[in-house]
Amino acid sequence: MGSSNIEEINTSSKPPKPLKPEDKPFEEFITHDFIPGLNNALTKIGFPPDNLLLKEADRPVTGGMCWIVSGQLPKGRRFWLCFSSNKITSSKVVALAEEGAEPTVLESFLIDERKITLALLISRLLQRLNGQKWLGAN
Repeated sequence: MGSSNIEEINTSSKPPKPLKPEDKPFEEFITHDFIPGLNNALTKIGFPPDNLLLKEADRPVTGGMCWIVSGQLPKGRRFWLCFSSNKITSSKVVALAEEGAEPTVLESFLIDERKITLALLISRLLQRLNGQKWLGAN
């Protein structure tokens, strides 16, 4: 007798795993994961942002359209995290400005990292803001 070619149907199929935040479409990742995560992290350390938003706009300092997460912290301090395209793995720069000033320098951001994660983006941005002495006494 020949063996049966009928495949068994798996009736105990598990629901699909939810996407990792980093695997979501760019705008969804930024608005649903990165911005709330950054807001929570800043609030937790005592620096709740006055605003955080995603927009496609002209890059500070050099111009050229890009995706920007802009934020304002207490004392009118502002920052811009710019993505060259709508991918979290795209090249990134950051700009900073004190109250009443415009940014004058763009700094490369996460240029040596092979894998970009939500936790890495938040922690390195906090590290950069802290390096500016914006997040407390240093």
